[in-house]
Amino acid sequence: MSKKDSREFLEELLTTPSPTGYEKEGVKVWKKYVEGFAQNVVTDAYGSCAGQISIGGDVATVMLEAHCDEIGMVVQHITDNGYVYVNKLGGSDSTIARAKKVFIHNRRGRVVGVTGNTAIHLQDNKNGGGKQPAWKDIWVDIGVSTKEEALKLVQIGDPITYASDSEFLNDDILSARALDNRIGGYIIAEALKLISKRKKDLKVNVIALNSVQEEVGGFGARMMSYRFMPDVAFVTDVTHSTDTPGIDQKEHGTVLLGKGPTLQHGGANHPKVVDYLEQVCEDHKIEVQHEATSVRTGTDTDSIFYQQTGIPSALISLPLRYMHSPVEICSMKDVDDLVKIMAEAVLNMKPHQTFSVFGD
Repeated sequence: MSKKDSREFLEELLTTPSPTGYEKEGVKVWKKYVEGFAQNVVTDAYGSCAGQISIGGDVATVMLEAHCDEIGMVVQHITDNGYVYVNKLGGSDSTIARAKKVFIHNRRGRVVGVTGNTAIHLQDNKNGGGKQPAWKDIWVDIGVSTKEEALKLVQIGDPITYASDSEFLNDDILSARALDNRIGGYIIAEALKLISKRKKDLKVNVIALNSVQEEVGGFGARMMSYRFMPDVAFVTDVTHSTDTPGIDQKEHGTVLLGKGPTLQHGGANHPKVVDYLEQVCEDHKIEVQHEATSVRTGTDTDSIFYQQTGIPSALISLPLRYMHSPVEICSMKDVDDLVKIMAEAVLNMKPHQTFSVFGD
């Protein structure tokens, strides 16, 4: 597969809706792509999907993991005059929900709507702005005038996503809805593809897992990591790039866009696995940044590391601006570096490599 194939896959992955709890269509895109080079592809009852490459025998198994779901909204209530009131899916931000074009996804396809925003001339606060809206104040106008008309188009429980495109701002900077964390699915798929091309160098079994429902509790990762119980897990998700105006780096740390992926230290991140990844980056001259985890990583790493007797795990994050918005931004240089870290970390593993705090 060529670079063009990879970018076409990324574009399809980013534009296919995959709201948390309703990930089927996004998983289908990922599954179809990975079937082109994985030896085996499996799914579970809730839709998480894993591609596997095995060399057989009694060797270690490493898992690459990213979540496939995105934040969104869901149809909560329909008024007598056909307005659709919503609730959030995952960590959606009500302050940016108004005056947006959205898609409501039903079993037949999608319905176009707009989130209502009262004109400034009619607001009590004529200077604009006003208080932060609660989710109960957000409605979608789908161009009908009765509840009966609305129910022919949508129903309670239909998921909603923003209708935003992916677009390159220049050769390196990509903006899209749901880079969190569809870009992670792209990264682990590309890493698995690189590993498949260099299978003669592979000394361990490898699983690339694209998990559902991270945004509401990391449930897909819990199910599949318990099922597979790999010997080590390399997890990737996005992290906050703190280089935009108004962010206090003393409070949130210093993470710069385009300056490499980040390695996290502390919490669920196993110190020996982090050391190993640092050495891989040093050996392959890959620039990385560092973050401290005080309590939780806020990612699937928290769901994976404690399964059964424990899975040594570490998080490698992609710097992202404007997280949980329809205009998230990342650097493709960082993306490509993260693909390389994932692939090289697997290919450098020894057949019976273990990670123990008290080991050598």
